[in-house]
Amino acid sequence: MALDFYVIDFETANNYSNSACSVGVVRFIDGKEAGGVYSLIHPAKMYFIPEWTEQIHHISYNDVRNKPYFPEIWDNIIMPFVNENPGLPFVAHNARFDMNVIRKCCDYYGMEIPNIKYFDSLRIAQKTWPDFESHKLPYLADQFGIVYDAHNALDDSVTCGKIVTLAAEKQNTTSIPELLKKCSSKLNNL
Repeated sequence: MALDFYVIDFETANNYSNSACSVGVVRFIDGKEAGGVYSLIHPAKMYFIPEWTEQIHHISYNDVRNKPYFPEIWDNIIMPFVNENPGLPFVAHNARFDMNVIRKCCDYYGMEIPNIKYFDSLRIAQKTWPDFESHKLPYLADQFGIVYDAHNALDDSVTCGKIVTLAAEKQNTTSIPELLKKCSSKLNNL
């Protein structure tokens, strides 16, 4: 297996994990960006989108009120894209958050939990650059001169993928299994 993976990032309308309001998925093949998809999502319940979350990701009630719900986005946008290269692992920065969004949205809609294997780029970054004062995505991007729109799900995904690629270079590896081994990490099942 080469340095091939999918990066996924969600933004949520509020503190509820099933309130996904946007998603970005980007494919990396041999450590290079190879396409992506993005969509706004109508949250499971049209919770009030508090000002504090809107200030973070700039997504308002009006932006999502007429958008498709999670099941339609998952089945018609994300899975067709992912199935172009099936079996690749997913990665997310602070993966617990994003994987919990998938679990909670699937649970809310009565959907089967997808058979996804994933790893956490936060852990990879912590092991690769232990002397950095932070391992948050904006800090890492700044360290490597990556200019991006933080809390835009597609830009977060692209940036996360670039960080994984930079970590692989620093760890002198060209495969996900070897990178995970060098970083004392592993693939997890959703």
